[in-house]
Amino acid sequence: MIMALYIDPGTGSILFAVLIGILGAIRYVIRIGIVKLKFMLSGGKKVDNNGEVIPFVIYSDNKRYWNVFEPICRELDRRGMKVLYMTQSPDDPALNNPYENIKAEFIGETNKAFVRLNFLEATMLLSTTPGLDVYQWKKSKGVKHYCHILHAAGEVVLYRMFGIDYYDSLLLSGEYQVEEVRQLEKMRNLPAKECYVVGLPYMDEMVRRLKESGPSEPHERTVLLAPSWGPSAIFSKFGGDIIGKLLDTGYHVIVRPHPQSFVSEKEMLDKIMEKYPESDRLEWNRDVDNFEVLKRADILISDFSGVTFDFALVYDKPIIYADTEFDTAPYDAWWLKKEVWTLTALPRIGMKLEENNMDSLKEMIDTCIEDPKFAEGRKEVRSETWCYYEEGTRRTVDWLMNKYEELSKEDKQETEK
Repeated sequence: MIMALYIDPGTGSILFAVLIGILGAIRYVIRIGIVKLKFMLSGGKKVDNNGEVIPFVIYSDNKRYWNVFEPICRELDRRGMKVLYMTQSPDDPALNNPYENIKAEFIGETNKAFVRLNFLEATMLLSTTPGLDVYQWKKSKGVKHYCHILHAAGEVVLYRMFGIDYYDSLLLSGEYQVEEVRQLEKMRNLPAKECYVVGLPYMDEMVRRLKESGPSEPHERTVLLAPSWGPSAIFSKFGGDIIGKLLDTGYHVIVRPHPQSFVSEKEMLDKIMEKYPESDRLEWNRDVDNFEVLKRADILISDFSGVTFDFALVYDKPIIYADTEFDTAPYDAWWLKKEVWTLTALPRIGMKLEENNMDSLKEMIDTCIEDPKFAEGRKEVRSETWCYYEEGTRRTVDWLMNKYEELSKEDKQETEK
């Protein structure tokens, strides 16, 4: 009888790392041999041993991060910087970008992409992907500098453990994030990374788009319910009856489930949609772009979805957040033994939805919209986690270009030696 061979993810990662190490060693020996052969054939003259080195690389593990990188790419293109955009999504909008200096390439998914990345030759790489040198994605000896940029407002310590430990630099959005990074470095005896506060380019882009779109049309008070998915999300915790409670308020209700819910929670979602079909007071929204629905809504009800801070800080509107348990154990935040910044921010920008106050939803909605303390709270939170409002793209590209020039100068000096 033949038994199926099972390899758990951790062991698989180790085996993949060993394979990459062996391939890297072989590649290194071959390259050294070629260089020596060229040296002998040239009569002892200096030869180029580098092959093709890509000046600047942006790596994205998913198409949804194009909104983070597009304003940066646009500005890099304007300044004439040649960039290779490497994506793991075959339908990434970046592949059809209009910028002359930004060449995008689909590098495959999972291990195929990691093999390409692990043998990359580049001066500098920018990414929003955590976990460098932790799992399959290893630092390439051919890349001089790895830089990480945030893809959302909030703390950098809410990545899985060791998520940003091995980057050379971090582009952050608030000073409290720098303090948290320094604490982790001290606790783990890590060398200090370059930390530079640039703001949030993608949120600046949302502000620009919002201003250009003009004022909202007059409408009745509108509530947007945008749950995430999984066992701790709103529908799993409170069930679909929350929609009935919202309809009882008399307000217009828009429900926008997380796209993954239609895949992973289809049976549950189908039952809820059957019980609460669309009507003149209820609509189900599945727009690819959430810009218009966020603009129309007067208040957002969500859980731990990333849209929470986008809605509150960009659109300057209140939220109601679900009471969901949050375990810091798998995250870098666990090491700091203090309250997560996000949990200090949420009560300042909205109210908590719990089982015992579900019947008071109308009063909660009215209070969040009308009480000026929540508008003041949004200002406080915005100032803490979104520094350099509307300057993020310029500051980001300034830093990237200066760092690239610095690295290029070092390369030139090493070559001359």
